[in-house]
Amino acid sequence: MNGDIIEINPESFKKIQKAVSIGAKYFVLFIILIIALKTSFYTIQPDEVGVVQRLGRFTKISQPGLHFKLPFSIERVTPVRTAYVFKEEFGFRTRTPGVRTVYEGKDYPEESLLLTGDLNVINAEWIVQFKINDPVKYLFEIRNPRKTIRDISESVMRQVIGDYTFDEVLTTKRVEVNDLVQQKMQKILNSYQAGINVVTVKLQDVNPPDPVKPAFNEVNEAKQEREKLINQAWEVYNRRIPEAKGEAKKIVMESEAYATETVNEAEGNAKKFSLILQAYKKAEGVTETRLYLETMQDVLQKAGRKYIIDAEEKGILPLLQLEK
Repeated sequence: MNGDIIEINPESFKKIQKAVSIGAKYFVLFIILIIALKTSFYTIQPDEVGVVQRLGRFTKISQPGLHFKLPFSIERVTPVRTAYVFKEEFGFRTRTPGVRTVYEGKDYPEESLLLTGDLNVINAEWIVQFKINDPVKYLFEIRNPRKTIRDISESVMRQVIGDYTFDEVLTTKRVEVNDLVQQKMQKILNSYQAGINVVTVKLQDVNPPDPVKPAFNEVNEAKQEREKLINQAWEVYNRRIPEAKGEAKKIVMESEAYATETVNEAEGNAKKFSLILQAYKKAEGVTETRLYLETMQDVLQKAGRKYIIDAEEKGILPLLQLEK
C-alpha cells in the first residue's frame, strides 16, 4: 500500500497456484453435480403422463409422480395432459370463462360463414372438445395438433352443412349435424394416427348473416303466425268435432230408443187386441159389457160434473136448476 514490494517465493507461488487449481476443479465438479441433480428428477402432474426420449428416441411413458432420468438432456421428458378435455372454438372466442362467461366482441367470418345445401349462407358458431388418448402419436405423428384439428373441423363442418338446407341446420337437424361432424373428424384423425379422441362437437349458435337478419326475422314471424293460426284451427276442430259426434250419437240413440219403445208398444197393443178378440169370441155379451164399463170408467174419470137422469124423463131443465 505504501509502495513496498512484496516478494513471493516461487515455491510458495506454485503451491498457491496448485491450491487454486484444485479448488476450481472441485467448484466445477460441484456445479456439475448440482446441474446433474437438478436435471435428473422430474414430476408428472395427476392429469398428465410423461413421454421420455433418450437421445431423441422414444423410450417409455412415465405415470404421475416423481421420477428419475438421465441428466444433461440425455433423456428428455415431455408432459402430455391425457386426462384434460381440450376445447377449440369456431366463430367466437371466450375471453373470461366462468359463471358469467365473457366473450370477445370480435367476429370471425372466415370461420363462421358457411354455405348450406339450398345455397343460403348461415353464421354458425361451434366448439370441438377432444382428449389425447395416445401421447406418443400426438407428439410424433402430426406437426401441429391444434392447427390440424381446427383445419379438419372447419373442412368437415362445411362439408356436412352443405348437405342440409338452411331451415334444417337452424332447427331440426342440429343434433344430427353434430354427430355426423364428430364421426367424420374422428375418422380423419384416425387415418392421420393423431392419437386424439373427439369427445363432442356442438353447434352453439346458428343465425343468418347480419345483412339479412331483418328479412329472416319477418319470415320467422310469418311462420310463427301461420303455426299459431293452424294450432288455433286444430283446437277448434278438436273441440267441435267430438261435440258434434257426441250429439249425433245421442240423437241416433234417442231415435233407436223411440223406435224400440214404439215397436214394443205396438206389439203390446196388438197382443192385447188379440187377447180381447179371443175373449170376445168366447163370451160376446160379457166382453161387450166389460169393454163398455172399462170405457165408461175412463171417460167418467176425466169428466167434471156428472148428471144422472132417468131415461124416461122428458124435460131435464128443472133438474139443472136444482142448485138455485
